Amino acid sequence: MLANRSMPRCTVIPVLAYPNVTEAIDWLCGAFGFTVRLRIANHRAQLNAGDGAVVLTEQRVAGVQASHSVMVRVENVDRHYEQASRHGARLLLPPSDHPYGGRQYSVEDLAGHAWTFSQSIADVDPREWGGTQGDL
Repeated sequence: MLANRSMPRCTVIPVLAYPNVTEAIDWLCGAFGFTVRLRIANHRAQLNAGDGAVVLTEQRVAGVQASHSVMVRVENVDRHYEQASRHGARLLLPPSDHPYGGRQYSVEDLAGHAWTFSQSIADVDPREWGGTQGDL
């Protein structure tokens, strides 16, 4: 699997939505001892949690109460998407490339849980796309 400084190395990554990401960072780091891995303005962050990671994202969609999803690193997003589609996963966001060096797609499973599958396609310094690097 390609290394990517902008994505944690772990395979499964919980994604938690908060109304105020900065406040959530301070609280989670203080209460649970997490450390900041990466900040992306004031709307997204990655926290180190032992040998794993947690991604924090801003709750932005009006009327949607989803507070969490799961991100999974895969070798080939397009092949994975084809398999998920054949099994009836409901598309939320199609496979697409992102400036931070990832290719991702998002689907909903049979029970309505949101999943994002991510492939590292480039190792991009977070400063090149507006991130602030912490403890990698």
